[in-house]
Amino acid sequence: MTRGSSATKRRRLSLHTELWAVRTPFRIAGNTWEQVRLAVCEIEEDGRVGRGEGAGVYYLDDEPAAMVRQIAAAANQIESGVGREQLLDILPAGGARNAVDCALWDLEAQHAERSVWNLLGVEEGPVETAMTVGLEADPAAMAEKAAAASEFRVIKVKLDGDRPVERLQAIREARRDARLIVDVNQGWDFGQLQRFAPALRDLGVVFIEQPLPRGEDAELAGYTSPIPLCADESCLDSHELAWVEGRYQMINIKLDKCGGLTSALALAAGARRRGLGLMVGNMLCTSLGIAPAHIIGLLADFADLDGPLLLAYDHPQGMRYEGGRVSPSQSRFWGTG
Repeated sequence: MTRGSSATKRRRLSLHTELWAVRTPFRIAGNTWEQVRLAVCEIEEDGRVGRGEGAGVYYLDDEPAAMVRQIAAAANQIESGVGREQLLDILPAGGARNAVDCALWDLEAQHAERSVWNLLGVEEGPVETAMTVGLEADPAAMAEKAAAASEFRVIKVKLDGDRPVERLQAIREARRDARLIVDVNQGWDFGQLQRFAPALRDLGVVFIEQPLPRGEDAELAGYTSPIPLCADESCLDSHELAWVEGRYQMINIKLDKCGGLTSALALAAGARRRGLGLMVGNMLCTSLGIAPAHIIGLLADFADLDGPLLLAYDHPQGMRYEGGRVSPSQSRFWGTG
């Protein structure tokens, strides 16, 4: 959909959704994807067009069609020149605000003729990214995928409550050189965490991401895990840092959760002040979603920015993946100014 302009409006807002095929079915605890629909926001101003992408938050029913409606409801304010800080009071955290916020960053970079990285004073260098191995019925199939990702030194393994130690053992045999991260996607209860964590520690797992369901992790207060725990679903934005502290040792920042790069930068700073480790992640998305997340990757301890690699194809001038690292596009793409 496209919104018209008027004499009082500085900008023209365009919204649409895109459907992208997944390379092979991608399975995690409780969900499988064969394709992904994304919301795209374009803001035109003075002949320049800023773009942003929103994948949304699937477990909060934050879907692209709803995101488009959310943004459209704020069209008058966006077209009248709202800034990124004002946007925080107009749209809630989630995929819609992410798409608009990132489009505004892209537009700002074009007006300044400087990259977003330069505007923020960070290097445009490569970020080491994990490669994700999704759930498979056969642990050997997961091990085969881990072995095939030999250029990636960090492997993120999706697990649920079915034979998690056996799956990790198979992957460890295939990749003795790799740093292993486990992501349970809310798939365990507290008893399973207590039972499985020591064995995963012995297999060299660096940390466990979101072992318990959001809202059911109060038991982590006072629990001393043998492996650091990372909050993903339990830390959507800065308002939840107080809850995280004392239960988790790290957080996973996703721009779709917190509502854009502006909020992600604030969340990263707030987490550091509390002594929490940082990971940056992504939903299934294209390079248009990864480009702004790359900036958080430069500030984080770990990055999981492999979304485009899980798709059947990506933007031809998108992010560059080489040697297990992701770098900004060398062509005119998001945020390059």
